[in-house]
Amino acid sequence: MTLPTPLTGVVPPVCTPLTPDREVDVPSLLRLVDHLMAGGVHGLFVLGSTSEAAYLTDGQRERVVRAVVGHVGGQLPVLAGAIDMTTPRVLDHVGRVTAAGADAVVATAPFYTRTHPAEIARHYRMLAAASPVPVLAYDIPPAVHTKLAPELVLELAADGVLAGLKDSSGDLGGFRRVVTAARTHPGLTGFTALTGSELVVDAALALGADGAVPGLANVDPHGYVHLYRLCRAGDRERARAEQERLCALFGLVGVGDPARMGGSSSALGAFKAALHLRGVITCPATAEPQIPLSADEVERVGKFLAAGGLL
Repeated sequence: MTLPTPLTGVVPPVCTPLTPDREVDVPSLLRLVDHLMAGGVHGLFVLGSTSEAAYLTDGQRERVVRAVVGHVGGQLPVLAGAIDMTTPRVLDHVGRVTAAGADAVVATAPFYTRTHPAEIARHYRMLAAASPVPVLAYDIPPAVHTKLAPELVLELAADGVLAGLKDSSGDLGGFRRVVTAARTHPGLTGFTALTGSELVVDAALALGADGAVPGLANVDPHGYVHLYRLCRAGDRERARAEQERLCALFGLVGVGDPARMGGSSSALGAFKAALHLRGVITCPATAEPQIPLSADEVERVGKFLAAGGLL
């Protein structure tokens, strides 16, 4: 389907369920998609950070996109990450995910190599020139060690290179500059500005964001869709209460012991444990070499779900 301009609403970064031997569990993936669609989400983002895209082989990435696009059947836009270290590798992913049916691609700045803003701009211009679908920038400095400057994003947007931004930088002030310019500059009509934060969706929408890409929406899509609707209706008190409930639920990402695992193992393990406990996916395995949650940590995930009214 054609990507709406702008794309609005809740667009979860879809987890990638895996089998015990770490292959893509397509039946669980499709149940997860059904779970998200039943929650009323407005689009799907596959092959992002929450999708464990960095851990998947090229074949697994392509399998995910084809399965989701085929299952959705044009009912919702499907955005696909084309995330890799350098422009030639990202261009290869762009070709694969668009051939598999993605409605838009989402790409970070190059990483591993040290880049200059001019090189980042050239990177996105080359992606846009090669892509048959819109390109959105993904600003995630903790992962790629580069912050996309608002001025660069706006320049590329004005030139028709970028159709939108998924902001996971934590820089709400910088995001606000992009959002404000996108709403006032006549050359930026239709630009999509999405927050990647679970914790400040209400604030981002209040300052003019089009929507949100919260990983926690895998676990509670109804909650984030409800929050989005309350914000759009101007019901600040109920929106704040729902955001605070979701902030409390987000505490589940910290169940993993930092003495034996990284933050991604804890957060992604908790999302998958929650989906397993809710009966959505068959196996809560995360990709290697991430450390699995212990039985006690999974039990704590269940307590967060119960407190949030999800069990």
